[in-house]
This record gives sequence, C-alpha cells and structure tokens, in this order.
Amino acid sequence: MRVGIGLPATIPGVAGDMIVKWAVKADAGPYSSVAALDRLVYSNFEPMVALAAAAAVTRRVRLMTSILLAPLRSGALLAKQAASVDAISGGRLSLGLGLGGRPDDFTAGEADMGSRGRRFEEQLATMKRAWSGEALGGGVGEVGPPPARAGGPELLIGAVAPAALERAGRWADGFIGVGGPKAARGSYDAALDSWNRAGREGAPRFVAAAYFALGADAEGSIERYIKDYYSFMPQYAGAIISGAPSSAGQVRDLLSAHEDVGVDELLLWPCDPGLEQVDRLAEVLEK
Repeated sequence: MRVGIGLPATIPGVAGDMIVKWAVKADAGPYSSVAALDRLVYSNFEPMVALAAAAAVTRRVRLMTSILLAPLRSGALLAKQAASVDAISGGRLSLGLGLGGRPDDFTAGEADMGSRGRRFEEQLATMKRAWSGEALGGGVGEVGPPPARAGGPELLIGAVAPAALERAGRWADGFIGVGGPKAARGSYDAALDSWNRAGREGAPRFVAAAYFALGADAEGSIERYIKDYYSFMPQYAGAIISGAPSSAGQVRDLLSAHEDVGVDELLLWPCDPGLEQVDRLAEVLEK
C-alpha cells in the first residue's frame, strides 16, 4: 500500500512558502503523493493553485486533489486547469472530485446546491470531451492545453450517497473513501459494483484518507484543527479526532487496518503545519 501526505494548504495561517517546502521534502521522502483539500468559505489556499506550485518544485510524487468541489466551478475551466497542471507536472495529476455539502460554499460560489449532482454529471462529460481534444459543441471549439496523459488526468471520485457511488463507478478511474477503513471499504464495494455493471475492465483504484499529527503536542494539534475545520459538524469532528493517530504506533495500526481492507493508497492529512511532520511520518513509514 502506498502512502501520500497532504499539504498544509488548508491549515489557517500557513505561509505560502511552507507549501513549497512541504512538497520538496515529500518528493525526497517515501511518499507516493502530495494532496490538497478544497473549501471556499475557509482560510485555505485554492487546491489547483497549490498543486501548480508543488508541480514546479517536485519531480516524482503525484499531485492529488482529495477532494476538489467540482460544482463550484465551470466544467470547461476546471478541465483547462486540470490539463494545465497535468501537462506542467508531466502527467502526475490525480484529480479527485466530489459534490460538497456545505451550503455556505455554494452561496459564496453562486452555485445551486440542489442541482449539484446533475451539474457534476454535465461537468464530467465536458471534461472528458475537452481532454480528448473534442470541440465542446454549441459553437464552442477545442479547449486546451492537451493533458500529458492521453484522455486526461487520472480521475478519482469521493462519494458516500448511493447516486454518487454509482457515478464513481461509471466515470472515474478510482474511488476515494471517507470514514474509517471498514466504511471506506463498504463504499468502495458499491462503486466497484457500479464499475462492473458498466462493463469496465479491471477495478477502480482505492484511495482512503485520515488525519494525523506527531510530536509533543500531537493530540492538541489534532483537536484544535479538526474542531475548527469541521465546526459545522461537531459530532463528525469528534469521530475524526478519536480516529486520528498521534503516535508512531497508532500510525502503524492505521496503516495496517487500511491495508487489510485492500486500500491501494492512503493519504494522511496533517493537523500540524510544522515541516518536521513530514520527517516524523517518514520515519514511521521507513521502519
């Protein structure tokens, strides 16, 4: 099982150069990916911009959004942004997408939350056409640049609801699970069923994610950040806090649990923006 690390781009107060330093250090370490989260109404860096910065200073790691809230954006513009990052990075983008569930994000983004599922389907079709070099239709021509990967960057979908899981099986190259290992596996199985019913070959890639912090104030860092980021869902925040590892042993247990349910790649999101977190986690992974 591969292990990726989240960039601290969603932790309030982080300086821009820290994102670059994290990416450089992760690229030199045991990590498979660096990743960026998405929110609109929060003090975070926009994920595609953060990954473009990471693309410029890395050569090996993949660049992942996990997840980007697609319905807040134009489908054609998102296709262009994704193709640009993919081309700049030499084909290293994994575009993780989802619907989003915060009403304030949709209000700020001037998007209709009630129709986000239908809009997402339309965006997926638009992006696939753009990445294949087709005209978008209706008098609109080709949208470039061409991505480095034929047909577009790797597309991952994060989902929980049945309709969204169905969509992941039909459209995506992989699935991003949420919750603990067992919950993520249950959702993945539903996406896999959709994949098989669509007559697709092989199986979707299985990605999961969890939060972590290591060091003297690890538990405090986890509690402070999660309570702030998930302030709109306090009950959910409590479950995340209780499941986030704060010691080397807990990290190893978490890795083992995800490996047992068949996860291909686990993303570990930092709750502490200190650059030493990259080294501390690497030490656990390398033992």
